[in-house]
Amino acid sequence: MSDETIRVLLADDHPVYRDGLAVLLGSLPDIEVAGTAANGLEAVEQAADLQPDVVVMDVRMPGLDGIEATRRIAADSPHIGVVVLTMSEDDATLFAAMRAGARGYLLKGANQAEIVRAITAVAHGEAIFGPAVARRVADFFAGKAAADSVFPQLTPREREILSLIAAGRPNAHIASALFLSPKTVRNNVSNIFAKLHVADRAEAIVRAREAGLGRS
Repeated sequence: MSDETIRVLLADDHPVYRDGLAVLLGSLPDIEVAGTAANGLEAVEQAADLQPDVVVMDVRMPGLDGIEATRRIAADSPHIGVVVLTMSEDDATLFAAMRAGARGYLLKGANQAEIVRAITAVAHGEAIFGPAVARRVADFFAGKAAADSVFPQLTPREREILSLIAAGRPNAHIASALFLSPKTVRNNVSNIFAKLHVADRAEAIVRAREAGLGRS
């Protein structure tokens, strides 16, 4: 094993996919599969024990999900990079993973070269996203910039919630995506309506979409 070898922990609750990926990555000269985990709690425990360079993390796992596992690993061992590799294509999961501290996000349709490139980049301190995901990240921040300029009366959190409202997300979805209580979301939504002088959600969506939000 050379000094350049990247030690990887794989976390996925599907043994066929997890073991197949372990064989694939283990066959490469510059990657060592340090361990595997079948759920988020195992991932957190093994990350602390094995101290890999990168954790490749699924999202939907029993017990502790991949988002919370990522958050705990990023908090406990910020030098470990997390690459989320998931079937989840929705924006809420993508941005929840980013907020949790993931430095890479790929869909499970990614090929070997894309996965290896993401692992290598994250191991060297970079952030990397698959092409379709990167496009959505760019769209999100373009929309955020529009919101900042068009709705300066809103707080950053209110702008974030307005963006999700414009995308058609219900309050329960917004609360889950932003890790807020339903009451906090309701209070923010009420503040948004008051500041934008709109009567209801439908009117707020129209105003937000006219400003370029919620179209990605």
